Amino acid sequence: MAPHHLITSHRVATPDDASERTFSITNTLKLDAKAELDALERGLLAPAASIAPKFFYDALGSTLYNAIVLTPEYYPTRTEAAIFEKFRNEIASVIGTGKQFIDLGSGDSVKAEKWFASLKPSRYVAVDISESAAREALARLAGNVDAPELAGLITDFSSVLDVTPVAQPAATLFFYPGSSIGNFMPDEALWFLKQIRAHCTLPGSGLLIGIDAKKDSARLDAAYDDALGVTSAFNLNTLMNVNRLLGTNFDVRNWQHRGFYNAAMGRIEMHLEAHSAVQVKVRGAVRAFAPGERIHTENSYKYAPEQFRALLVEAGFTEPKLWQDEGKDFNVFYAGISSVG
Repeated sequence: MAPHHLITSHRVATPDDASERTFSITNTLKLDAKAELDALERGLLAPAASIAPKFFYDALGSTLYNAIVLTPEYYPTRTEAAIFEKFRNEIASVIGTGKQFIDLGSGDSVKAEKWFASLKPSRYVAVDISESAAREALARLAGNVDAPELAGLITDFSSVLDVTPVAQPAATLFFYPGSSIGNFMPDEALWFLKQIRAHCTLPGSGLLIGIDAKKDSARLDAAYDDALGVTSAFNLNTLMNVNRLLGTNFDVRNWQHRGFYNAAMGRIEMHLEAHSAVQVKVRGAVRAFAPGERIHTENSYKYAPEQFRALLVEAGFTEPKLWQDEGKDFNVFYAGISSVG
């Protein structure tokens, strides 16, 4: 029996009201709310406590993240955008036109939309965990008469990437900007890249990806612990979200943000650190935190160009091509496949 997917169709009038554009959204997301909360509880009660990064993103957390990218210290978003703008035509000439464009973690689809004029995709697929975000983005794009065919896929690809419910048999460009792959452990990043490669079955397929570069600790520390305290508020807000979800009694005044570069591991780490001894109710248990004890909330791995190039090759891609800003703060790679698939 074929797997059950929820498919919804949507119609959007074009600006001149002369015609309508349609798009479909396929939802394969299988969220088990109880399992999610049970995992959150286990993380808090573990000897080395942790909260998964997905719990950053309630409504306030999402707003604070959007503010982080505007802080002077947080360079990745604007640096990647500058690389795309400077080298857009060159990158497009390497990739080629007329391909199916699959946008992983599409969000508002603004980054992808900027490529439409140069890449002229035959089709655009927004892949996101949030159906509301994908629906709003696709509705906006559908109002543009120059947009390609549109579709959406709602899924959680953090462990398994499967775009077969919506992908068509065509040369495909996968797009994964924003250094999001840095949130994976290196072995997980390799597995994820291998999954993308497995979907690149036809000649001309490939991956356009942005990844933050290694650099001096001071700049990385500042990027994740800005002077205004926006990143601190973003991290601390996680405790308020956990209170709502799990009924815990965290008081954010008892905690402080810690964001720093761990050079030995090649990653930024984000933690929440207890100011003093704290006891927190976690469902039927009480978790005692000693002064200075931390809850680990996120990793963000940084890669030297040669490191990430090797990862792409190990995943099965060929001849990765690199573009960087003048300061070599950020890496943009396009990696294709051999002509024999």
